[in-house]
Amino acid sequence: MGIKTGEKYLARIDQANPEVWLQGERLSGRLSEHPAFHGLMRTQASLYDMQVHEEYRSKLTYSCPETGEPIGLSYLQPRTKRDLARRRGMMQLWAEKHHGFLGRSPDYMNTAMMAFGASARLFEKDYPEYADNVKSYLKYCREQDITLSHAFIQPPSARISSFLQSLELPAAAHVVERNAEGIVVSGAFYMTTQGVTAEEIIVFPVPLPHVSTTENPYAFVFAVPNNLEGMKFVCRENWATMNSAYDHPLSSALDEMDTLVIFDHVQVPADRVFLCGDPFMVNLWMQESRFHTHASHQILCRVTAKSEFISGVLESLIDTMGLSAYSHVTEKSAEVISIVETLKSMLIASEATAKKDRFGSMLPNPDILYAANFLYPRLYPRMIDILQLVGAGGLIMLPGEKDFASANGPELETYLRTSGADAKNKTALMRLAWEIGASSFGGRQTLYERFFFGDSTRVAGRLVEHYSLRKKHMKRVAEFLKRE
Repeated sequence: MGIKTGEKYLARIDQANPEVWLQGERLSGRLSEHPAFHGLMRTQASLYDMQVHEEYRSKLTYSCPETGEPIGLSYLQPRTKRDLARRRGMMQLWAEKHHGFLGRSPDYMNTAMMAFGASARLFEKDYPEYADNVKSYLKYCREQDITLSHAFIQPPSARISSFLQSLELPAAAHVVERNAEGIVVSGAFYMTTQGVTAEEIIVFPVPLPHVSTTENPYAFVFAVPNNLEGMKFVCRENWATMNSAYDHPLSSALDEMDTLVIFDHVQVPADRVFLCGDPFMVNLWMQESRFHTHASHQILCRVTAKSEFISGVLESLIDTMGLSAYSHVTEKSAEVISIVETLKSMLIASEATAKKDRFGSMLPNPDILYAANFLYPRLYPRMIDILQLVGAGGLIMLPGEKDFASANGPELETYLRTSGADAKNKTALMRLAWEIGASSFGGRQTLYERFFFGDSTRVAGRLVEHYSLRKKHMKRVAEFLKRE
């Protein structure tokens, strides 16, 4: 089959009909028509439509090795630096379409699945059936253009502190039993972003300790459709709206729903189990697949596009409000421009200094990518601060589309216009800046970027632990101190 259209994407999600709860009520009917999902799903559908468009097809797809059909370029295992550049071009096109606000655009988990599939031979000697499952699932995903999300994070009740206190983890996701059909799993995961608007989810938690000498029931990796019996999604508050793209230009089209996904004795088919019972191998696979490195390449494409968009909003505010003559505003503008250009340079540099890994993948430089992962959670809030400082009080008193259409419209036009724009267009720009910098949607975006790859300590540890030049730099200092 190969690539799918946006219409096919919408139809698959509607037909899947997963169990979804929002504000205490179970949803019914087509998800694509519900206000919480309507805008996001159509934005995501537009990404798939780009794949089949003549203008973009060669830039977003490649020929399937087995069938010759066009498949998504984010599934391509990069074996050369040219492959990395092709992947970057594809990911930039999609990121520019959603302006970097979709953390779970399809290319993110496609990239993860590519990394997992390329490294499955890591355990094919000890677990040949699991390795075959991974390879078959990768083939299925890329040939059917499956939309994926993931569940990695367990709720606080499942953390190690609970284990130390009680020597048991009733709230932790675990394998309840093995049977002829596969494994039965119970537990929950949160921050399953787009779990509802993806066809399937990959479940890959960090294994928790187990006191028994038998196999660890908390160590597993599998993938499932989002509508299996016993699965349900509990959504956070909805910030999307179908009422007005003028009033809510971003959330109306780009609000990714975050969910708690609950597994209540869910039967996972045997051919969807990728590892089970061996915590050492689960941890080793996550490390050796270089998931974080490959995913970081995609993420850097996304956050670069997002930073460029924020820079564009800032420059538009400065121009519209006539602030370019103020030196303190110019300094803030320069700071955001420097952030954008730094991210772009890191992206190109990570490819220019790429090296092949043990599985034949051309691996973008993890030193640079992990440094970007460390920096961006600090840079993004700073850009938001700058947007707030420049927008100032003008971001607070903002009339809506209905206000301009009312009898008050002429007066609003008189009092809210600037020399650079009429009142309605100026307010549209201010509402865009408000959504990024001051709304519930914007607050979620800031938190999301702060913790995208974990808390700051974990991200810092990953950078320091894997920094390949650390000893080289130390040796240089030692040699300097030994000089005559």
